[in-house]
Amino acid sequence: MGASGIGDDRATPNAPGAGPAPDLEESLRDVGDAGKATLKASVDAAKAFRTLVLADISLARSAFGRALAFTGVAIAFGASAWLLLMATLIVALSRGLGWPWAWSLLLTAVISLVVTGVGAWRAIRYFEHTRLQATRRQLARLGIGELADFTPTPGSPESTRQATEAESPETPAGEPVKDKRGVDITPP
Repeated sequence: MGASGIGDDRATPNAPGAGPAPDLEESLRDVGDAGKATLKASVDAAKAFRTLVLADISLARSAFGRALAFTGVAIAFGASAWLLLMATLIVALSRGLGWPWAWSLLLTAVISLVVTGVGAWRAIRYFEHTRLQATRRQLARLGIGELADFTPTPGSPESTRQATEAESPETPAGEPVKDKRGVDITPP
């Protein structure tokens, strides 16, 4: 009937019962191409995961070094600086202001404890980065590791970070859950 195709008796190639099916060679080529695409996607995912692990380890290494540095600062200030600066302050308080030796010693000890506490607090904050939190969450999301039972399934739109932060693994009695070796499971 014309160019519009209305009333044409010719069938489209992909319609059921229309024309010959693609040959075996073409079908195998399509399956091979799909396999190659799947392999490429798997390799890309593995590379992305490798990058995540390396970045997490780099962060942990850097945080560990900083934590050690702040620990060293806390120890150095708590010991050697106390011996030098606090001794001077004790003498100034007792001779200059007429304070008893006990009050002078007590004040310098309190000052030293405050500075040591600040250094220890900073060290603990940096040690938190050594736990490989992002890697542990991703492994748990894939069903690998001790947290796999406490995280959403891989296809779930729920955030793994929010799930692990909102609900730490505990028994009904409020005690930490233990793995098969009896070690406490710590949330990432």
